[in-house]
Order: sequence, then structure tokens, then C-alpha cells
Amino acid sequence: MKNDKTAGGALGLDVGTSRICVAREDNGGYKFRTELNAFVTIPHSKMTENVLKRENIPHSVQEGKIVVHGNEAEKFADLLNVETRRTMTGGLLSPSEPESLTMIRQILGNMVGEENGPRKLCFTVPAPPVGAQDSLTYHEATIRQILSDLGYEVRSINEGLAVIYSELEASNYTGIGISCGGGLCNVCMAYLSVPVLAFSIPRAGDYIDTSAASVTGELANRIRLVKEESFHMNGFFTDKLHQVLGVYYDEMIRTLVQAMREQFAGAKTLPRLGRPIPLVLSGGSTLPEGFRDRFEKILKEENLPVPVSEVRIASEPLHGSAKGALIAAVTDL
Repeated sequence: MKNDKTAGGALGLDVGTSRICVAREDNGGYKFRTELNAFVTIPHSKMTENVLKRENIPHSVQEGKIVVHGNEAEKFADLLNVETRRTMTGGLLSPSEPESLTMIRQILGNMVGEENGPRKLCFTVPAPPVGAQDSLTYHEATIRQILSDLGYEVRSINEGLAVIYSELEASNYTGIGISCGGGLCNVCMAYLSVPVLAFSIPRAGDYIDTSAASVTGELANRIRLVKEESFHMNGFFTDKLHQVLGVYYDEMIRTLVQAMREQFAGAKTLPRLGRPIPLVLSGGSTLPEGFRDRFEKILKEENLPVPVSEVRIASEPLHGSAKGALIAAVTDL
């Protein structure tokens, strides 16, 4: 993908705990760029610094060390047998990572570039977690300021609503959008594009990784690599790691569906629906084969108070929220 600052039009930006994705229009379609929202510190040498420059690997030199960020961070972490460091946790900027603000500035700057003239950009924000105090203000304001400083005309969109914008045009943006990412599972219900209920739960991809790591003794970073490369939810598990991943995936889905049942049942402002509505699943945690089937089975067991006509996976699960944010930028800004 070309540097986004050379491309015309608006940008959609999904600021996820695990990955950051940029979407832009391209010859009547969409083009995406995705980077890991993580970094790792490696020993400094002039040779290493020069090689990273030649390979166009995003990095910086800080206090005599090299900080590699983006997709290559995971590879270096695996090589050095350490965990990657993350700018975000639970969908928000990490309060326990002292370099979170510095690194998110670098990663976002590398992803979207600086804009010399006014240009529209819409970025995703999570919904408030169920039962937790709303702590979104600082996170949203900080990301907005970073992007504004880069020269963009900025707005934000709920992550679940972005999935609806991306995937539910055929139902006039009426339905349920769910984004199962690294830090949170975000849920939004909309009626004719108007969000009527939104919430999140903190059990998502990172929860699965850290829980499986605690049982197996592996690094969470390596659990994530195995999960993304070979895990599936169909059939018999032949090794302990895959069996453990299956247990925690099942727990994540059950917790999500139970939260949906409780939140929908307790809502006072849901519209009167004349017919069942579609539900679409997006995000990296929905990628394992069999995820949709398992989700639909548990959904039927829980007897959701909102009638659902179909359950499907987004056309591009890793890019759905970024695409929806781009549609919002083009349409609403």
C-alpha cells in the first residue's frame, strides 16, 4: 500500500488493542493497511539500525536502544523469547505502560502520515464495559488530539456501529454488529443506522492468550501466533494447547452471549422490531474455523430477547471496523 498521505479522500482508522488498521477508497473499492499495535526493545548497534532502515521496518532509537514497532515487533519478541509491549490494554491506552503515549504517536504517525491540507478521518472507540465506570474520555481525547496534530479533520465512531456501517447496508443499517478484538468484544445494536444500545466485555483475544499461557507455561505472544496460524473450533483437539484454546474461546463466547441477553433484556429504549434482524461478527478473534457455528449454537441456547434472522462473519473480519469508519468519514463529516 502507498503511504496514505499521498492518497486522496478520507481515511477510516480502527484503533485496536492488538492491531491498528487504516482503510481508504481505491479505484471504486477499498484498500487496507494493518500493523500490530505493539513494540519491543532490542539491543542497539549501528549495523542493526542500518538494516532496519533498508528493510523499511518501523523503529526508533531511544536512550541507546532500538524500539521496533508494528508487525515486526512480534517476530523480534519471539526471537528474543520476550513478550511484546503494548500501547493499549482492554481497548484503552495502557496506564501501566510508561511508553504508551510516545509509541501510539509513532505508530499512528507511521500509519496515516502527516496531512498538509484538511482531510477527513474517522477512528473507532470502544463502548463502555458492562459494569465498569466509563473510562473512555481520556483515551478518545488523546487519540483525537494526536490525529488532529497530524493535520486531520477528526471524528470518532463506536466500534460495533462501524461494523454495522461496513456490513449491513442491505438492511438499512439495522441489526447487531459485534467486533471481537484483542482487548474487548464490542456490541452495538442500531436501528436505521441510529445506535440504540452499545456495550463491551473485557474477555476477548488477549484474555484467551493470557489464560492459555498461564495453563501451558508458554508466552502469550507464542500462544497468539499458534492461535492465528492453526487453531480451529471444529473437530477433536490432538494437543493440549489447542484444547486449552478451545476451552477459553468457549468461555469468551458464552460470556459475550450472556452479556447480550442481559443487556438487551434490561434495556428500556429498544425499538419495536417488525421482523428479526441480522447479526454480523467481525474482528480477529472471529477468524478460527467454526467460530460462527459455535457462536450461533450458544446464541440459540441463551434465547436472546431480540429476534435474529441470521448470524454471519463479516466479509473481511480484520478490516470491518476500519471500513465502517471510512464509510462514516465519507458520509458524515
